[in-house]
Amino acid sequence: MLAFTFPGQGSQQQGMGAAWTAHESWELVEEASDSCGRDVEALLLEADADELRHTRNSQLSTFVLSMVALDAVERTGATFSSAAGHSLGEYSALTATGALAYDDAVRLVAERGEAMQIAADEHEGTMAAVLGIDDNLVAEACDATQGDVWVANYNAPGQVVIAGAPDAVAVTGDAAKEAGAKRIMQLPVGGAFHTPFMLPARDRLRKALAEVEIRAPSVPVVANIDAKPRDSANEWRSLLAQQLISPVLWRASLWSLADSGVTTYAELGPGKVLTGMTKRTHKSATALSVSTPADIDTLMEALAVDAPAAPTVLGGENLYVTERLIVSPCAGVFTLAADVSGGQQISVGDVIGHVAGEEVRSAFAGTVMGIMATEGERVTARQPVAWLRTPIRN
Repeated sequence: MLAFTFPGQGSQQQGMGAAWTAHESWELVEEASDSCGRDVEALLLEADADELRHTRNSQLSTFVLSMVALDAVERTGATFSSAAGHSLGEYSALTATGALAYDDAVRLVAERGEAMQIAADEHEGTMAAVLGIDDNLVAEACDATQGDVWVANYNAPGQVVIAGAPDAVAVTGDAAKEAGAKRIMQLPVGGAFHTPFMLPARDRLRKALAEVEIRAPSVPVVANIDAKPRDSANEWRSLLAQQLISPVLWRASLWSLADSGVTTYAELGPGKVLTGMTKRTHKSATALSVSTPADIDTLMEALAVDAPAAPTVLGGENLYVTERLIVSPCAGVFTLAADVSGGQQISVGDVIGHVAGEEVRSAFAGTVMGIMATEGERVTARQPVAWLRTPIRN
């Protein structure tokens, strides 16, 4: 079983979009700029490290590049059974599963980044990774420090992030070293996220969340604040708001995914931070990242090796010898035809739905085995929307 995971702030890199500019999925960058009124392409191609360090820039650019990588992977026909995202990445996971529309998610991420930037400017904070020490010893060091410092991320065995006032974080880091920590590493972020310092941002984010539709995700998404998989829409507004001031339970989230049967983890977006955490947490799992188009081939090779008899990957245009994909003729919002459902027999030329007013017709005859796009999902040209099992010809 395959899970898609999505990175958060801190994974951004200067020029991280350069490898994608010739790829068809790059069209999502222009759409993001139109949705939020900012030049996202400039952030992905031209912004230097200092500019990307600003929360309003790092979050928007990281989210959009994750969606470009997702779109590119989905064009191969790859499907996934679960999703999770680290902090900001939770918005990517919800978008990937159809819970958030892409344009709504872009605006939400831009608003979240702006709100967190303002909160960070009002209350100076920093974050640091504490490596090579047990979680409880880090928490004890925070409690023993005079000043504002908290555990912000439980990332992987021997990898905990602390956040708070710079002086308090420094003191806690020194205490953690005395307790056995191998290294204290400052993170390239501009605030103390997932701590009470973000309370003003939470209030602003709640207003933005109230203005968008959140649908049930197509597959379970594991929530940051309690590591529980959720497949309904009801709780996500509260979860996303509370996430800003609560620790990210990423290690527990990885265990939750493993408990659901996940054996392969694909990190979609810039960097390989989550891939490293996964390898530390699940040494027997397959963990890899897709941060450039070249990485897609590696992912496809890994999935081909790991695929069971009932494949989780529907690779390319032809699926084994009896399976076929139906792809979208254009970009736009997908609606399924009222008379189409799983298990149904269809003929060549049958309409299975519409995208932006264009008919989605099957080029093959066979049995509908699955609908790969959710109702109301924004799809791209040639994105798979359904798959068939065709008759075996002797």
